[in-house]
Amino acid sequence: MSDIADDAARPAAPPVKVLSVAYRGYALGLLLLIYVLNFVDRSVVNILAEPIKNDLGLADWHIGLMSGLAFAVFYTFLGLPIAQIAERHNRPLIISMSLAVWSAFTAFSGLAQNFTQLVLARIGVGIGEAGCTPPAHSLITDYVPKERRASALAFYSMGIPLGSLLGMAVGGIVADAYGWRVAFFVCGLPGLAVALLAALTLVETRTKEARTKASLSLNDFKLTYAVLATKRTFWLVAFAASIKAFIGYGQGPFIASYFLRNHTEQIGQLAAGFKLGAVGFTGTTLGLVGGIAGAAGALLGGLIADRFGARDLRAYVSVPAIAALVTIPIFVFAITTDNAVVGFAVLGFNAILGSLWYGPVYATAQSIVPPHMRATAAAILLFIINLIGLGLGPLAVGALSDVLAKVWEFGSAEGVRWALIISILPNVIAFWLFWRARTTIRDEFVG
Repeated sequence: MSDIADDAARPAAPPVKVLSVAYRGYALGLLLLIYVLNFVDRSVVNILAEPIKNDLGLADWHIGLMSGLAFAVFYTFLGLPIAQIAERHNRPLIISMSLAVWSAFTAFSGLAQNFTQLVLARIGVGIGEAGCTPPAHSLITDYVPKERRASALAFYSMGIPLGSLLGMAVGGIVADAYGWRVAFFVCGLPGLAVALLAALTLVETRTKEARTKASLSLNDFKLTYAVLATKRTFWLVAFAASIKAFIGYGQGPFIASYFLRNHTEQIGQLAAGFKLGAVGFTGTTLGLVGGIAGAAGALLGGLIADRFGARDLRAYVSVPAIAALVTIPIFVFAITTDNAVVGFAVLGFNAILGSLWYGPVYATAQSIVPPHMRATAAAILLFIINLIGLGLGPLAVGALSDVLAKVWEFGSAEGVRWALIISILPNVIAFWLFWRARTTIRDEFVG
């Protein structure tokens, strides 16, 4: 196994196209916009959960299945072969085509007449989004110098909170005014125009000759896995991040439901003051709080990791480890306070801490493998993160909410509250895994 790993680790032909600073800035901005749209289309279903549930007569576990497992299965499994294609072919074109597919299926979600049709549409969104991040991570790593890698990947990862912000805000406001079906149309269609822009303007840094050499190097999943099998840091970080994703994705579809069920009167009064419906106000508030704070946390995590990681690589895992532990009491307070405004505000601090891991984790995965294996390494990392986090998180929290509400007779309001509280506790395990990675990360960086 070590011989295979050593052979596979020999670098393929390096990128040869030199990009200007101005173009790099444009390209990173466009990739961020694409990732924002990725999460707009992924997260809009969170604020639409209550209207969809009421309209189609669903349970919480249906919402969890639709927003989590149905999306995640195809998203995670297709990410691996698409990453393999990205190692050898035009990455910007792959990203553009993927964007067009998931945008179209988001719009199709608005046509669904029953749960089965909605699940099929969300599967289509997952199929499209599988072709976004692995090639994007690989492309960004080629675009920027390695000393700015964590910051650049953290900048790209700002698409998660910013996209969630727009998905929650736009989805909620449009749903209140025109219904949840129109919200899917409004969120999905703009991606088709951006897909064309990306296809025409994003540059593939690897020449055709370099991509051919990468293909001839027999670089495939087995060889990349052979390299990663020797990297203990990768597995510790991957499973720690998957727990963070389990928590974040699991809570996502039910935070709005928590406020709408537990702070009904306060939300109604606050919404009336802004001349919004309850769903629109809740979505806009959660979107702004989580989006702005989450974007700040993502960028801050990358900047801290790059600054302190230059002196001690252990900073790449120390930052998310500490954040995982501190966020537990903050989140519990936000979900147990009787004041909705205080709850919204405290969730902002939770959003900062909850997104600090993006840049350090993704930079670590890109830095412990040779350049020609980076898209596949990113896909393997995302496979683990999303299968556990996105696939199981929403379904687990939704099922737990149903059990607490009906079997233990908590009621729907208290059931979802306690499901959210219980779901934050695995952060203790994430802390332990990140901290363990401190012992190996300095020996396993490739650069």
